[in-house]
Amino acid sequence: MLTIYKTTEQGLEQLESVANGSWIKVIDPTAEEIQKLADWGVDADYINYSLDLDEMPRIERDDDYTFILIRIPHRQPDNDIPYITIPLGILIKGNMVVTICRYEKDIFKVLADGKYRLLKTGKRYRFALYIFLETATRYLTHLREINRITESLEDQLQKSTRNREVLELLKYQKSLTYFATALRSNEVMMERVQRMQIFNYYEDDQELLEDVLTENQQAIQMTSINTEILSSMMDAFASIISNNLNGVMKALAALTIIVSLPGTVAGFFGMNVMLPLSDANPIAFMVVFGIALTLTAVATYIFYKRDWF
Repeated sequence: MLTIYKTTEQGLEQLESVANGSWIKVIDPTAEEIQKLADWGVDADYINYSLDLDEMPRIERDDDYTFILIRIPHRQPDNDIPYITIPLGILIKGNMVVTICRYEKDIFKVLADGKYRLLKTGKRYRFALYIFLETATRYLTHLREINRITESLEDQLQKSTRNREVLELLKYQKSLTYFATALRSNEVMMERVQRMQIFNYYEDDQELLEDVLTENQQAIQMTSINTEILSSMMDAFASIISNNLNGVMKALAALTIIVSLPGTVAGFFGMNVMLPLSDANPIAFMVVFGIALTLTAVATYIFYKRDWF
């Protein structure tokens, strides 16, 4: 899908053709759209880089263009790993800026809805900075979501004897690993951008880049903290599950012993040999029943005191 936007006096408007100072949003382009981009001077290599899910963040600059690739968070709720990262390419060429991504993301919707009052497609480098800022914001949002989910799983794990909850935590630990790798790579790329001083035309752009670096660093620290907490939590709850299972086994063993005592007593008195009360004594049954009940009560008391129930 290929969509063209431009900031006008009425706000961000969608256009039918490329104009001076426009933003071209490219989502999972078809062969025809790739050819159209090539006709507009977009190198096919940069399109392929942006669509390659394993591509790492970097910046390439020449006299005619600036290409920046960052990794943005991507939520996939029906997958074994609920959160991953995907590449987003930003090509600044001439008087236009092109964003290329495999998936339609909320980042583009936020930019199009006018969240940032000073965002203008004609200011190409500032536009890229707002993409950086919104990316860092999205990371923080997803990290808070992961926090809420892991806290909910923590409540379930305290009484669990199964591995399902631990496996759920493992999924989010994998997501945090993806986040940590992408955030550190983004930070290296942004620091290189800062050293190249390509955003130093306006003082506001310099301040915005510093804000982006601060937000990205906050996301890195939050990811690191969450990773350590989640790792410790998984180790702790693996032991808790084992202890819960041991408690269940102790209770079952105690119940087995208690239930077997009356049968043991009845078995002794039912043997075909001379035993006390073997003659037709009217209270013989009550005596046998009393012995069995007493042994059962004593065993129950002992197990209760040893906290086997």
